Amino acid sequence: MDSIGAARLLNVVDVEATCWDGDQPPGAVSEIIEIGLTVVDLDAGERLARHRILVRPARSTVSEFCTELTGLTQHEVDSGVAFAEACRLLAADHHAGACPWASWGDYDRHQFTRQCESTGTPYPFGRHHTNAKAAFTEAHGLRKRPGMAHALNLAGLRLEGRHHRGEDDAWNIAALVLHLSERGAWPRSAAS
Repeated sequence: MDSIGAARLLNVVDVEATCWDGDQPPGAVSEIIEIGLTVVDLDAGERLARHRILVRPARSTVSEFCTELTGLTQHEVDSGVAFAEACRLLAADHHAGACPWASWGDYDRHQFTRQCESTGTPYPFGRHHTNAKAAFTEAHGLRKRPGMAHALNLAGLRLEGRHHRGEDDAWNIAALVLHLSERGAWPRSAAS
């Protein structure tokens, strides 16, 4: 990807991770099990593509609570790739290190950082990250940072797909990014 192509594109990322209703089981850690990625062309004002990478957890299992929340099952994520392979795919296939990226809040960025450090996996993303939740909050003059579903409602957009599904959430967050961009409220540094 050339620098001109990389400069106008934004990767919007949302992850789902193993989770529990209450305390996590002894020895288990929260691990990414799904990576949703939507490619946005900020200049054209459109979502170009949506991607999904299922990730096989190595130190935890999908709880019943997690399945209820995300719809993901242990059987489904068992067919996924290892975390290191998912990071390699992000870098190779989605130019994650060259393109700026965004997520709703900082959870996704922190989860990648923690998991990369704990597994010795190279971090797949570049340093140009935008917290879309913070940008939305500022643009709308809100006191509290809204959840993604509430932000869609405030923006007059409808939720597409299933909430708490990485692929669908990335698609919806991308719609919010475009909403901000159309208003001239998407941070300029996020596109370079």
